[in-house]
Amino acid sequence: MGMTEGIDGSAASNSVSRRSRVSAPRDKLKSRRYWVGAVLALLVAVLMTIVIMGWGRYHVRPLRASKNVLPTLRYVDGEVVLEGPTGILVGKVGTYSDELTAYLRFDYLKGLQSISGKNVFIVTEERVAGPQYDICIELPNDIMAAYQTLTELMIAGHIRGFEVESPTASQIQHWETETTLFNIAYQQPVRHRLLHLPRRALTSAVASFILFKIRTDRRVRQRLEPAVGKELSIDDAKTFAGDMIAVAEFYEIPLDMLLGIGAMENNYLDIRGDLKHAVWKKHAQRGDIILRRRRGRVLVSNYSIGPWQITRETLRYAHSLYLIDKRDYGQLPARLVPPKKLDFEHVDSHILTTYAGLLLRNLLDYFHGDVQKAQGAYNGGRQKPNSEYASGVDTVASYARRVVGLAAGRKGNAVSETSLVVANKGDPLQSEIAEPPVSEKKPE
Repeated sequence: MGMTEGIDGSAASNSVSRRSRVSAPRDKLKSRRYWVGAVLALLVAVLMTIVIMGWGRYHVRPLRASKNVLPTLRYVDGEVVLEGPTGILVGKVGTYSDELTAYLRFDYLKGLQSISGKNVFIVTEERVAGPQYDICIELPNDIMAAYQTLTELMIAGHIRGFEVESPTASQIQHWETETTLFNIAYQQPVRHRLLHLPRRALTSAVASFILFKIRTDRRVRQRLEPAVGKELSIDDAKTFAGDMIAVAEFYEIPLDMLLGIGAMENNYLDIRGDLKHAVWKKHAQRGDIILRRRRGRVLVSNYSIGPWQITRETLRYAHSLYLIDKRDYGQLPARLVPPKKLDFEHVDSHILTTYAGLLLRNLLDYFHGDVQKAQGAYNGGRQKPNSEYASGVDTVASYARRVVGLAAGRKGNAVSETSLVVANKGDPLQSEIAEPPVSEKKPE
């Protein structure tokens, strides 16, 4: 028995030894394949990063250089994942010196379906020249996925550039507090009518709103004709804002109503619309573009003109109203005063703003001050006011009144300089804005 046990034990030992010698190369082979796969995956990831960054260099307006340190590398489920060193990744997608512009961009990005569920932050950075506002989007802790998300936003024209950063948890907490502060600040009730606010601050705020609507218009974002090259400069936007304010005062119409109409019609873009629209007339008039004649009638082109999308025939009507109007047009800046003779080839956006104001004033009078009907009639005509259009105007006007009114009402003071109180996370939010001095208040 003992010998048998010895022989059996030796056989078992030899068998294990042979299996060990056979399995060892197999383990080494598996290990080698594992690391070869990992290296290949890493090379592919690095190559994709280089391609994306190279594409971005020629298609993205660069922001400041990235503040990132080297990413960490993990091998998860057979794939290489590049992660932020702090475990958090954000994309900085915009930097602005104007607070209202920053807030409008922040609010716009929050509403995009493509980043639904992701946190968007607005962060203030104090500089010598004044506050600077950064917009950041919190992303999954995967650098390749983060670049893909940001590149898609950029291709769609929602952002013009980006950089990826890896902030700490304490930085994110600070950003959350700042973002809450901005949200509270721009949800406050507007205490004054827009036209009662300081003129300089109001003009600047209206200009910011105009530029925001133009730059987020799909035709501008995607560089579609005929919107290419139609984006206004800051100075042009301020001039346009000044025109709208002057016209609203002159005709005694709500400025927010004018802002709503302009946004609904053409997002303030000075381009023609409804190019194929035509109407039949009994006889042609000076300046008509005749398309066809039939049985003593003429078919004339009736496309829409400029930021207010006034058709050629409506423009004739507006000019006739101007000729019989008894108001003192000497109170308007010279650029806003129409000439006595209508010349379709020389009607600029300044004159069109005056005509738009005159048409709205005429509609308000016709409907005895009913804003809803006047807004609907601007689009659908007196006989069939477009209620859906009027509702859209209301939506834009209400938003413009709030953001423009709050920004201009602070008279150049930043949100961080107001007496807003932000509760700790989990507590009810509280806010308080200090009343301006009595001497600065204006009657409603």
